[in-house]
Amino acid sequence: MAMNLAAKYEKKVDDRFKLKSVTESAVNREYDWTGVDTIKIYSIPTVAMNNYTKTGTSRYGTPAELDNTVQTMLLTRDRSFTFTIDRANTQDTQGVMEAGKALARQIDEVIVPEIDVYRLAAMSAAAITNGHTATAAITASNAYVKLLDAGAALDEDKVPVTGRIAFVTPAYYNFLKQDNTFIKASEIAQNMLINGQVGEVDGVKIVKVPSVYLPASHAFILTHPIATVAAQKLEDTRSMIIHPGSMANS
Repeated sequence: MAMNLAAKYEKKVDDRFKLKSVTESAVNREYDWTGVDTIKIYSIPTVAMNNYTKTGTSRYGTPAELDNTVQTMLLTRDRSFTFTIDRANTQDTQGVMEAGKALARQIDEVIVPEIDVYRLAAMSAAAITNGHTATAAITASNAYVKLLDAGAALDEDKVPVTGRIAFVTPAYYNFLKQDNTFIKASEIAQNMLINGQVGEVDGVKIVKVPSVYLPASHAFILTHPIATVAAQKLEDTRSMIIHPGSMANS
């Protein structure tokens, strides 16, 4: 005689691992794109110093008209997503297909990582454009020195020391941990913690990210929040509810 054993579906969903945004602390939102897709920002230069002359009509030097330059910032990406959830399917799967939870899952697992990857790629592109790159292989014996070298490059560009952040791969982080000067996360005061921060080296916050977040062959990116503008607009969702009818025959 055959034995038919019972089975059931659990209401709890086995969700995947996810990360909060790791780049939010490394960007600024000082500019507003509301109502436009492009903004223009003035930069005002300075003038050279002169030797003061005690006689004549140009005692402070020959006057120069103060000019300006304009930087144009254009929104270049317009992203979206869509999915459908049948009302009957939501009901008949014990509610696990509920729209609000599906939206939260989409934000956590797709949108947030995409924004992080895009921002890090933009930081990398800017560094390459300005010649701030290094090609030497990272090892346990030079990981700390390479971070110091990157910091020195920022020093030469007069980037503020306070607030610098380094996004590092797990492999680079492992190399860095082998140096006795590395300060572990447990030694950082709670008021210094940011999302994902795992340590600090010479005042630089260390944020470990999956290697796929960084462009290929990158061990780390050292940056400052003043260098990257975060532009997000039209963050909106639309939902359409269709009420189905269903019948069952026995």
